[in-house]
Amino acid sequence: MRWLIAAGLVALSAGAVAEVPAAATAQALDVLQQSIRFRTFAGQGQVPAYAEYLAGVLRAGGFAAADITITPFEDTAVLTARYRGTNPALKPLVLAAHMDVVPALPSDWGRDPFTPVIENGFVFGRGSADNKFGIATMIATLVWLKSGDFAPARDIVLALTGDEETTQASTARLAQQLRHAELVLNSDAGGGLLSDDGQPLVYVLQAAEKTYADFAITFTSPGGHSSRPGPGNPVYALARALERLAAYHFPPQQSELTREYFRAVGALTPGDLGAAMRRYGDDSADAAAIERIRSDPEYVGQLGTTCVATMVQAGHAPNALPQRATATVNCRVFPGVSVESVQRTLSDVIADPTAQITVIGSPVTSDASPLRADFMAALRRAVDRRHPGLRIVPSMSPGATDSLYYRNLGVPSYGVSGLFMQPADDFAHGLNERIPVDSIEDALLLWHSLVGDLAR
Repeated sequence: MRWLIAAGLVALSAGAVAEVPAAATAQALDVLQQSIRFRTFAGQGQVPAYAEYLAGVLRAGGFAAADITITPFEDTAVLTARYRGTNPALKPLVLAAHMDVVPALPSDWGRDPFTPVIENGFVFGRGSADNKFGIATMIATLVWLKSGDFAPARDIVLALTGDEETTQASTARLAQQLRHAELVLNSDAGGGLLSDDGQPLVYVLQAAEKTYADFAITFTSPGGHSSRPGPGNPVYALARALERLAAYHFPPQQSELTREYFRAVGALTPGDLGAAMRRYGDDSADAAAIERIRSDPEYVGQLGTTCVATMVQAGHAPNALPQRATATVNCRVFPGVSVESVQRTLSDVIADPTAQITVIGSPVTSDASPLRADFMAALRRAVDRRHPGLRIVPSMSPGATDSLYYRNLGVPSYGVSGLFMQPADDFAHGLNERIPVDSIEDALLLWHSLVGDLAR
């Protein structure tokens, strides 16, 4: 985020740095490198093989084979591993991540995306950041805990899904199985942000996310010969509808999380943008502040629900009047807002009774997770182990993670990645995805502290 790059305003004490065993750091790096080699994007069928590899690492680290389960699911798989606690009456602590990645075209990359490369202090490869770094550091942490004979009071369940980047169907099923969990720690969100000179600026905690919802807006007509144009052309009707949609803004909304987010981020952001954030954090009706924030793509998603056209299909032949024109509109819905109300708003904005507006798939809604005192205290201690006093900022993700299925079932879920990096190095889903090698120790310390605290 640009505000973090420019915000050298956080003063931190050096503090004592806890030791991470060299074996844990080496194992996390090795698991990450081996993980990148698995082409776990949709259609490759490699998630089950990747799950088998991870299961082998866990068994070698002291997990009983009976406590590790790989469940095939369509063309992917789910991996769960249970670290047994001493009190079966306590609800389990879930550590969540996803094994799948988005596709990568080797011809577009500067290096093979599925061959891990360490260069200039980074590990390059598809999935290095999203989300195999999380998997590698969580597994290395669990093995580290095992090696120290840590005896948790409650069970710790490692829950790895295989289709987060596509349908999330395996997540929906797994969340149902784990719906009685005490809470979920998800490595796929949150994390520490570094300045240009590598200094930690802030730790971002994800405690909410917007609902992902796609809508199809369709116009139809009988069509005919292109030499006989007349009224009722679906392409023109769709163009008018999209023009109205482009000019519309959903009303701004705030929650406890977003209000605190804008106040905290505004304090670190220079210039008129930071001032607008601070004003909006104090007054949600400040029109000038809303307009300034809305002009910045980095933050517009925090203001409320957004909808944008992403795909268009129309016509069937160059010499025929179109019989159908359809646009896909992707909406990111603010927590607490129903998908049905967004559909009604789209209908009102388009204001054309001939438009057919349908929901694609079955969107899953989720409310924000409460900022529980026990969790926040544990996170404070975990961050302080390496970065004493670093500000923790609760946030809402404009995108979606597996946490939404747990939140939908009422299980508190928190995005707490151990990844500390500069925003300019964040290429998740993009070319030359990478993570800083130095962040591995940060992540191991964070996970070791969080799990040790919350599983007692």
